[in-house]
Parts: sequence; C-alpha cells; structure tokens
Amino acid sequence: MSYRFNENDQFNYEVLLALGSVWRRGADPGEVLTTAAGVADGDGAAWFDAWTDLGHRVAEDADRCAATGHPLSARAAWLRAAGYFGTALVAADAIGDDGGKRAAEVFAEHRACLDRFLHACDPPAERVAIPYEDTTLPGYLVSPPGAEDDAPLPTLIVNNGSDGPLTAAWTLLGAPAVERGYRVLLFDGPGQQSMLFERGVTFRPDWENVITPVVDYLLLRPDVDPRRLALAGISQGGYWVPRALAFEQRIAAAVADPGVVRVCDSWWQHLGPDLRGLWESGDRDAFDAIIGEALEQSRSLAAMWRWRARPYGIDTPYDLLTEVARYDLMPVLDRITTPLLITDPEGEHFWPGASRRLYDALPGPKWLVRFTEEEGAHLHCEPLGRALFEQRIFNWLDARLGTPARV
Repeated sequence: MSYRFNENDQFNYEVLLALGSVWRRGADPGEVLTTAAGVADGDGAAWFDAWTDLGHRVAEDADRCAATGHPLSARAAWLRAAGYFGTALVAADAIGDDGGKRAAEVFAEHRACLDRFLHACDPPAERVAIPYEDTTLPGYLVSPPGAEDDAPLPTLIVNNGSDGPLTAAWTLLGAPAVERGYRVLLFDGPGQQSMLFERGVTFRPDWENVITPVVDYLLLRPDVDPRRLALAGISQGGYWVPRALAFEQRIAAAVADPGVVRVCDSWWQHLGPDLRGLWESGDRDAFDAIIGEALEQSRSLAAMWRWRARPYGIDTPYDLLTEVARYDLMPVLDRITTPLLITDPEGEHFWPGASRRLYDALPGPKWLVRFTEEEGAHLHCEPLGRALFEQRIFNWLDARLGTPARV
C-alpha cells in the first residue's frame, strides 16, 4: 500500500508524519491535507512558503485564543503551529541564497510556539539547561498531571533524530509517556535543532558523551527515580541510543525506532555501489566532481543534500561521507547489556534490514518488534501506526521498569 501526497519522496513522508501526529493533537487533518494538496508537485520553495504560512495562521489563532480567555484552544493551536513550522524547515535549503536566514527565522517561530505550548501544559514544562562540556544542552522536563514536585517518577529521555523538529519528538514519544505517568526529558543534542540553528554545533558519533551528561543531570534531581530511567531514540536516534548504551550503564531500558547499525547505509542506498566503490578507492576529486555535477543538475536533489549534510558541518561530498562512515556500531556492539527493544517496520526506507542486523548482533537482552503494512503501521518510524506503536512500546517499557498503569 502506498500513500502519495507529493512527488518528492521526503515531502511525501513529511505529510505522513504530520497526519500521524494528529493522534497526539500535533496537527489537524484538514489543515494538513489542504496544505499538502497545494504543493504536491515537489517544489521546495512552494513547500516552505505553504507550511510557513499555515504555521503563521495557526499561531495567530493561538494568540487570539489566549488573549480572549481560551487557554485550551490556545495550547492546542500552539502545538499545531510549531509542528507546521517544523514541517516547513525540511525545505529550507530549497529557497535560494537567503535560505539560511529564513530557516533561522522560521526555526525561532517554531520554538516560540513550542515554548508556549509546553508552558501551557498542566503542569507547565520546566525549561532546563544540561551541563555539557563548556556549554549546556537546552531542553524541557515535562511531568504528568497531578505529579508531586519532588516525587521520584520513572523518566524517559527522548533522543531525537537527525533533523526532525522537537514537536515530532513530543508527539512520537513524549506525549504518550507523560500520559502514562513518566516524566519526559526533551532535549537538543549536538547537530539537533537549537544546537544547530542557533549555536552551529554539529553532530558527533560518540553519543555516549552526550547521554552521560544527560543522565548525570537527571540523577541529581529528586523527582527522577534513578532505578527507572529509560532512553528512546527516533530515526537516527536508532544509532545514538545503542551507541550510548555501550558506555552508559545507568539506563534501565531503551528503545531504538528503528535499529541502525551504520548511519552511512542510508546514504549509500541512494548513491549506489559504483559511487561507493569510487569513494572507497580514495579518489576524492573524481567523487566530488560526480556528486557536484549531479547536484548542479537537480535543484531538489541539491536542496535535500544540503539539508542532510548541514548537521555534520561538512560541505565537500567525499569528506562528508568519510565523516558519516564513522557512525558505526559494529566496534562497540559487544558492550551493550541494557535491555533494548528495536522496532522493525515493514517498508523501512532509510535503513532497510538494519533492525534485524542490530538485533542479531546484540549480546544482551533484546526484543525485535515488527510493524507491518497489514496493520497500517509500516514505514520508517511507523508514521500512521501511532496507537499500535504506543501500545507495544510502552507496554514493554512499563513491564521493564515496573511502572504501574495510570487510570
């Protein structure tokens, strides 16, 4: 079964994600479908403008609701607006020379709406600054309704993917965890969201040096149960989570959605074996020339390449792929002993087969959970199977952590 809303594969997938977020009130189906229908030809600049315009309209609605004494309507609209601004950003590199400036502006609007939404939650989310090397990682700690301020609760660290907005981290993992009685930490790591757009800090492969400071911070808090700390990663977080687990032993249970063994596999499946062979030969000039020519011939391909490359902070194709090749779990897999659930969605298009390879290679407690097309829960990160995903993943987490069901 295929769902086509856009000629551009990435934009089409973004529409599926937006529709799936309706389950957690992250979007309105009418707003999504109407906007998607107007930019179905895959034009990146039109996509950016359409979703930005929708974000502005919904944000203005939210502000009016807040000003006229309708806080619940305002909160819901701020979340939708933040999600729409985030959806626009995937095409930021398609809008010409001022793309970087406009992306920064729209990101600021996205984060402002997310701030307002989280502040309007019950109880309001706490903005946190996690000590990290010579700076801090920005984040939010979100608690369930009715939780006592210092009551030690099970806590889920949500590890975002390579380029998704924090609204997606909320609707995919944060919201269902809070509903089930967890405290939830949403944060931006190196190369992610505010760390990239506002500080210019890029990815790093040794993600244990990100998660360990996060764990250090949480375990100093009296409202976090140190025995019930979980970690879940979305998309490329399926690499970062097991990488961190190889070195960080204080996590009680973890989820990789999906499993990723080598991040570069998602690049090579699109570039093909011939280009991979050329890269492996070490012929930097020839490799860069071929990629450069292809990018010159296709504006849409060039825009998507820049979007995917931006978090690594490397412009030249050969050096970029050399860096991405460092993101490889194989040298550390034998160190992982934390119970790890790995999702295995049918039709996974970024890392096909990687979930099974990761599962087979793990020495410790492990679970492989299949999501199928027949269930409507297939494709990368199960965009349209959110209810089923939550049921299976949180039932498992609850059982591992001994978390009582909330009524």
